[in-house]
Amino acid sequence: MNVLVPLPFVLPLLGAALTMISRRRENWLRVLGPLAVAAVLAAAGGLLAAVAGEGVIAVQVGGWAPPLGITLVADRLSALLLVVSTAVLLAIMLHAVAEGAGGLSRHEPGVFYPAYLTLTAGVCLVFLAGDLFNLFVAFEIMLASSYVLMTLTPTAERVRAGMTYTVVSLMSSILFLTAIGLTYAAAGSVNLADLSGRVADLPAGTRTALGLLFLMVFGIKGAIAPLHLWLPDSYPAALTKVTAVFAALLTKAAIYALIRVETLLFPRQEASWAMLVLAAATMLAGTLGALTHDDIHRVFSFVLVGHIGYMLFGLGLFSVAGLTGAILYLVHHIVVQATLFLVSDLMQGRTGETSLRRLGGLARLSAFIAVLFFVPAMSVSGMPPSSGFIAKLALFQAGLGSGRLIGYAVTGVAVLASLLTLMAMTRIWTLGFWRPRPKEAGEPPAAGSYTRGSTRVMGIVTAVLVVGGLLIAVLAGPLSSWSHRAAADLLDPTAYRNAVLDGGTP
Repeated sequence: MNVLVPLPFVLPLLGAALTMISRRRENWLRVLGPLAVAAVLAAAGGLLAAVAGEGVIAVQVGGWAPPLGITLVADRLSALLLVVSTAVLLAIMLHAVAEGAGGLSRHEPGVFYPAYLTLTAGVCLVFLAGDLFNLFVAFEIMLASSYVLMTLTPTAERVRAGMTYTVVSLMSSILFLTAIGLTYAAAGSVNLADLSGRVADLPAGTRTALGLLFLMVFGIKGAIAPLHLWLPDSYPAALTKVTAVFAALLTKAAIYALIRVETLLFPRQEASWAMLVLAAATMLAGTLGALTHDDIHRVFSFVLVGHIGYMLFGLGLFSVAGLTGAILYLVHHIVVQATLFLVSDLMQGRTGETSLRRLGGLARLSAFIAVLFFVPAMSVSGMPPSSGFIAKLALFQAGLGSGRLIGYAVTGVAVLASLLTLMAMTRIWTLGFWRPRPKEAGEPPAAGSYTRGSTRVMGIVTAVLVVGGLLIAVLAGPLSSWSHRAAADLLDPTAYRNAVLDGGTP
C-alpha cells in the first residue's frame, strides 16, 4: 500500500506533462485533464482505505533513513482531505470542460490544463509532506500554478489583482523560508516527526518566536485577519472557475499546514488566547465585509475569509472536540465554497451580471439555479440540517465545553458571524433571485453566455457538488467518528512519529 502515498502527487504531474505535449489539441486536453484528476481521486480513495486499515503510512523517497531525505506521510486527516479535495478538483475540472473555451482566449486552454494539474499536484503534496522544506516546496508548486491561472485572459483589473496576489504570496514564502531556516538552526532538523521531539527541548522564548512566525506565515496564506485584505481584492478578479479552485483549496491548504505544524511542533495543554482572538476577529472581519459589497464574487470572498475563523477557532481550543469541529468544518467548507462559486458562474452566464444592483428575477429565469444557490447558501449560513450546521454545532459544543471564558466569548462571536452570513446570503437571494430584474439592467441574454449543452452539463456538475454537501450531513455520524479519531491522533502524535522514524518504507 505504500506505493499509493506518492501517487496523488505524481499522477497530476504526469497529466500536466501530457497536456503540455498536447497543448495544441483542445479535444485531447478536455479528455486528458479529467482523466488525470480522476486517477488522482482513485489513488486518494485507495489511500484512505489503506489508512483506515493500517493507520499512519510513511514513505521515505529515495531510501534515505529518516529524518533525512523526503518523507511523505498519510494519516487520517491528510487522507480524508485528499479525497475531498480531489473530488472537488474533479468537479471543477468537469465544469471547465463543459464550459469549453468560455472566458479563455485562443491559445489559453493549452495553458489552463497543465497549470490546473500542477496546482492539483501542489495541493496533494501539502497534505502529504512530512517535512517543512517539502511543505514549502508544495506551496511554491501550488502558488506558481495559481499565478498562471490568476492571470489567464488578462485585463487591467486581473493584472492588478495578480500583482497583489503575487507580492503577498512571495512575502509569505520569504517568511516561510526564514522560519524553516531558523527552525533548522535551532533544532537541527526539518522533519516534522523529528521536530516534534526536538522543539520541546528548546528554550521557551525560542519556541514562542518560532510559533508566532509560523502563525504569521500561514496567517497570510490562510487569510487570517488582519492579514486577509489581499484575498477579496484578488480572488474575484480571476475567471470564476479559477476562483472556485482558489476559494475551495488554497486557504484550506494553509489552515491544514497550520494545524499540522501547531499540533506537532507547538503542542499545548490549554486553549491559545492569541489564536482564539484572531479567530473571532477573522469571523467578524469577513462576515461584516460580506454585507458591504454588491459584487457576488466579493461577497463570497469575504464569506470565505469569515469562515476561516471557524477553523482557527477549533484549532485554538487545542482539544479533541475543537479539532474534530475544525476538521468537519474543513471538509464542509471545501465543498460548499466551491459550489457557491460554480453557482455564481451559472448566474453570470444566465444574466451576464455579478452586481447585485443589476441582478434580479433569477428565480423566474431559472428555478434550477435558484435551488442550486439556496442549498449551499443555507449550509454556509449554518442552517439545520445542513453540513454547515453540523460542523458549527461541533465547534459550539467544543467552545462551550472548554470551561473557559475565552471559549464562551468566541462561541458567541461564532453565532453572531453565522447570523451575519445568513444576512449576506439572504441579501443575495432577495436582490438576485426574488425581486424583479431592474429596468436599467436591461433584458438578460436570450440564451445566456454558454450553449444550451454546456449550461446543462455545468448545471449537472454543480448539482453533484450540491448533493455532495448534503451527503456530508447524511454521513455526519461516520464522518464525525473519523474526524474525532483524526483529532485524537493530532493531539497524541505517537503513531505519526513512530511511522515516520521507525516504520517509513523506502
